[in-house]
Amino acid sequence: MSLLVETPEPATEVPPLDVVGVDLGITTLATLSTGEAITGPKAHKRLLGRLRRLNKSLSRKRRGSHNSRKARAKLGRLHARTGNIRKDATHKLTTRLAKTYRRVGIEDLNVRGMAAERCLARSIMDGGFFELRRQLTYKAKLYGSQIVVAGDFEPSSKTCSCCGVIKETLALAERTFRCDDCEFEAGRDHNAALNLARIAASSAVQPVERNALARLARAG
Repeated sequence: MSLLVETPEPATEVPPLDVVGVDLGITTLATLSTGEAITGPKAHKRLLGRLRRLNKSLSRKRRGSHNSRKARAKLGRLHARTGNIRKDATHKLTTRLAKTYRRVGIEDLNVRGMAAERCLARSIMDGGFFELRRQLTYKAKLYGSQIVVAGDFEPSSKTCSCCGVIKETLALAERTFRCDDCEFEAGRDHNAALNLARIAASSAVQPVERNALARLARAG
């Protein structure tokens, strides 16, 4: 049976705050230009010991046996739990950003290229950077905010958010940004988030209202 119900259009809600920059990282999932650091759940890292034990237990079972099916189902449930923990944290963060800020500045990360680094691949994939951007993109349209993506070669980490001078080199191990010109000092991720907020603030594109999106969806 199929039911069709007509409901009134929801009232347009404009996010209360203007702009924020979001820098994604490994140690801290997201650092906002406001200075807030959001630590991710790191679900895979937390459950890695149990995953290894269940994989080892499955490898000892005779293929096709009842015990093998039980061990495979148990391992599958743990993998599903890992994914659900990551999705829950991502949904909460993206919904909060889309509802709170009219413009959100983020980086255009090459996740596949970053994951090619052997020492960082597990932590990068555990962060779920691609899924975070995907959710943020459709939720921005839903709540009437705008996503501003910095270019591939935008040196957000190397640029001083105070005077705009770009450092020639900035090693990955340097977690504090220090400007040689104006002596500005801030956390590396916080400095990058401030630059992303500046890029988002300078964008001339206006956010799309939620009611307008609903009318476009009905027309299409």
